[in-house]
Amino acid sequence: MTMTHAGGRKPNLVLLGVDSLRADHMSCYGYPRLTTPHIDRFAQGGTLFERTYSPHIPTTSAYSSMLTGMDCFSTQVVALRHRGPLRPEVRTLPEILKDAGYATSCVGFSGNAASRGFDQYLNYTGWGSWNEGRSPKAENLNEVAIPELDRLVGQDQPFFLFLRHMDPHAPYLPPAPYERMFYHGNESDPSNKSMEPVMAFKPFRDFFASWMPPGIADKDYVIAQYDGAVAYMDAAIRTIFTALEAHRILDDTIVALNGDHGETLYDHECYFDHHGIYDVTLHVPLIIRYPGKVPAGRRVAGFNQHKDLVPTLLDLAGVDAGGISFDGKSLMPMARGEVASHDSEFYITECTWMRKHGWRTPEWKLIVALEPDFHFKPPVELYNLVEDPEENINLVQREPEVVTLLQHRMEKWIAKREKETGFENPMLTQGDWHGHTGIGPFTSSQQAYDTLHIGDPNQAARLQAEARE
Repeated sequence: MTMTHAGGRKPNLVLLGVDSLRADHMSCYGYPRLTTPHIDRFAQGGTLFERTYSPHIPTTSAYSSMLTGMDCFSTQVVALRHRGPLRPEVRTLPEILKDAGYATSCVGFSGNAASRGFDQYLNYTGWGSWNEGRSPKAENLNEVAIPELDRLVGQDQPFFLFLRHMDPHAPYLPPAPYERMFYHGNESDPSNKSMEPVMAFKPFRDFFASWMPPGIADKDYVIAQYDGAVAYMDAAIRTIFTALEAHRILDDTIVALNGDHGETLYDHECYFDHHGIYDVTLHVPLIIRYPGKVPAGRRVAGFNQHKDLVPTLLDLAGVDAGGISFDGKSLMPMARGEVASHDSEFYITECTWMRKHGWRTPEWKLIVALEPDFHFKPPVELYNLVEDPEENINLVQREPEVVTLLQHRMEKWIAKREKETGFENPMLTQGDWHGHTGIGPFTSSQQAYDTLHIGDPNQAARLQAEARE
């Protein structure tokens, strides 16, 4: 027991939320490239959860679950462009901690449905483009976060600091030396055709042209930029750990790192984004360090989801949630080896650039389109996750009984949650989720392809002109 806690003071809490971070591109999760040496070292002092899933894609719905301990039926948040605030009946982690005497600050997270309740909102530049040059997003975050951490440490009350990292979220523009840390060669080699299908995808090609090198030809360069952004973010996070150490509070602070969702790189034709409910997008890292309470050097294989984070953090902090009945459960029994796993089959949703839902078990993944998508994918997909972990072989025709079984289990779960919450499944009430008022659900993949678009066409045109010179 440390001096800090002897007087009954609650532990500080630092939550690192990393946007678009694939667990399988971190070296501590087995990636062959050494992308996260500092997080790897941090993980050795805590518990790493090997099977943490983001069931509600993308950011808006993911953080709504991460910061409330609730699933999408309780939050009613599933869409990227969620309209209106979070339901007032659902309490956020900063609101709960504020009632327990905490000072609360967040960096880079204003404007999200789940960002309600912080005392302080600080922002930083977290985007960028090719014209603006290399993008020091994580350093920009530190420039704001470190002074705020210093301020919070100087106060008499315990604090909750939430940092929302925008590396490795696109644009992937890590500064030198990270840009070429994992790549040697000519990214514009005209004989390499791997980027042709990416740049032929009309909805996104202007966006890609706004931050990828003019004349980009090699997909491996873009993947190396993503990995470089992960490594850059990892180095910047070391600065946060150093600040906590310098204040001599690292071991008195619950530090958790969680991803909101993963990323599709060259996978499933959902190029360099995070739509789709394939495992590259669902599987996220979760590492928690708090010496004395969280076992050191432990890797936990049990399944868990975003909704389990808040109950876990409150359990560790010894904070009473005031009678809230969370959808999630504390992961501490799992970390201690008393429980093998939480729910190993669960409902998954996506409402980003496509509107789909599905059911994931340890063996199977069912994906059902609620309307046609802009990738012209089949309305139903079924993957055997044991035999085909990359989800490349759609077994719908071969395994109709499995499709029926999983659909039944999914529908039974939806009906149960609708009854428990008194709300309709939010996936069915999204209206113009795609941001085009009055269009309603897409009636064909062609309509979706022709309607959806991100990027700056004028800038893209300039970049293409430069590439031809």
